[in-house]
Amino acid sequence: MARRSVADIEKIWSNVEGVKKLSDRAVGIGPFGIGLDGLLTWIPVVGTVYSVGAAAWLLIQAAQARATPATLLRMVSYLGLDTATTAVGEVIPFAPDVVDLLFPGHLMAAKALQKDIESTHWVEASEREARASGAHEGHVADMRRNPKLRRIVYLHD
Repeated sequence: MARRSVADIEKIWSNVEGVKKLSDRAVGIGPFGIGLDGLLTWIPVVGTVYSVGAAAWLLIQAAQARATPATLLRMVSYLGLDTATTAVGEVIPFAPDVVDLLFPGHLMAAKALQKDIESTHWVEASEREARASGAHEGHVADMRRNPKLRRIVYLHD
């Protein structure tokens, strides 16, 4: 596996931001928004394919960013509900489509991943190297000084 860098993590955050806006906030109406996910749900099969594809892509990004199991579970819950309402719309017309139009599952999952990324102290080294050089203690101290940070991830492990 190729070594990751902080720039790779920043790119994941940025890509997730794009999907968040495209799927559920392409057009903002006050606190609400409509995106491709809500609009495509009215087109049989196309909406389901988009919803499942965007959900899978978000989960792949979460795995690449080494999201915590709790974040992955939260994302799967949001995306599962969103995809289920889209898929049910294939069988029962209109009602699930309206729910899918109003439920921003991709947006909620993307926000959960972005919050996980922001609460992580990213280190471009392996944990073994950091412990051997004594730098690990410095990373722990950096994390403790910033109350937003909850964990350390070594990108070269």
